[in-house]
Amino acid sequence: MSTRILPAVGDADAVRSLTTLIGQLPDAEPLAPVTDSTQLVDTLSRLAAESLDELPEVVVVHERIGPVPALELIREVALRFPAVGVVLVTSDASPGLFQAAMDHGARGLAALPLSYEELASRVQAVAQWSAGVRRHLGAGGDPVPGAGGTVVTVSGAKGGVGATLTAVQLALAAQTSGRATALVDMDLQTGDVASYLDVQFRRSVVDLAAINDISPRVLADAVFRHDSGLALLLAPAEGERGEEVTDRAARHIVGALRSRYEVVVVDCGAQLGGAGAAAVEMADRALLVTTPDVIAVRGAKRTVRMWDRLQIRKAEETTVVVNRHTRSTEIQPPLIARITGTAVAATTVPAHFKELQGVVDAGRVHELEAKSTVKQAMWALAGELSLVRAPQTGHKGGRPRGDRGAAGFRRRRDGTG
Repeated sequence: MSTRILPAVGDADAVRSLTTLIGQLPDAEPLAPVTDSTQLVDTLSRLAAESLDELPEVVVVHERIGPVPALELIREVALRFPAVGVVLVTSDASPGLFQAAMDHGARGLAALPLSYEELASRVQAVAQWSAGVRRHLGAGGDPVPGAGGTVVTVSGAKGGVGATLTAVQLALAAQTSGRATALVDMDLQTGDVASYLDVQFRRSVVDLAAINDISPRVLADAVFRHDSGLALLLAPAEGERGEEVTDRAARHIVGALRSRYEVVVVDCGAQLGGAGAAAVEMADRALLVTTPDVIAVRGAKRTVRMWDRLQIRKAEETTVVVNRHTRSTEIQPPLIARITGTAVAATTVPAHFKELQGVVDAGRVHELEAKSTVKQAMWALAGELSLVRAPQTGHKGGRPRGDRGAAGFRRRRDGTG
């Protein structure tokens, strides 16, 4: 039986030498190499969506992979694709790095310069481990996209376009449909999730920043359980403490949440920092909220280009959400799609601030009425993004549990439903 091996190498010379050596291994089936961390995760996600059988048994990660550091990338692969074994190729074969690689989820380490015997030994051992895991999981079972749920980030093209409200309502829609949902405020200096949901809290995302191995108990101590059922991980009350949440810490935190919740919604705000960038890069879906005006759309275009330059997110992997939409405005969604080069959500959110003013001023947006067209649109958006669990047929009352407003997923503006 052949062993599929996927090389992840950023250096052109290293790609050639590594692929040549892999091609000489017995029963090896080399796959086309990937050149950065984003491409690796995207490739594994695409293969996992097809079948567990499509995933490679072994991924060989070179120490100079980027933009995500090799150890952080290994941790993400281990969390999201537990049936894939990772071998780290590095010039530092010290016991300290070996231990760090194992702690991050690697199954083997090969020292540079590579020797045929060492690489063959490592790959064979990891391939056998991977085969054992797959037998345990059951090769004919459901696809295994990774350990945990869907991560969606919500960013603003500029301040004031409604990113936080969108994040809150998407999370509420997912939770109300019966999916365990966490809402994270990663707008670390100016986050308003707590204000929108009338929450007084002691712990925040900062309390997890210095913890390398976030256990379920530690995570449970840090989150705030809201009356709606949402698990909230909030921005610090002291904005200057947001600097303690590095991109590395953000990856650990989002990974821990992904392993515990079916849906994780992350409010990244309008300012790009290391933590927010890490969340956007890790996300299954990255939303960029804009309003249909020149300044906001320019901001959206600027953000999309910046994400692409920094190798955080490609334009075609970003979805723009149009908030405060009216039919009379000159800037319509198709034009925004052409300007930004992104996909635009089919669901637009209407410009009806009067529906929101009372609950926003009271800090209780979770009590927004079900008949609100804004709520109906945002919950329909959650359905478009597959964040909600479809109601079971034959369920009494025909509505998901938790909020009579959940009927708004399919409610039409004519008032039926």
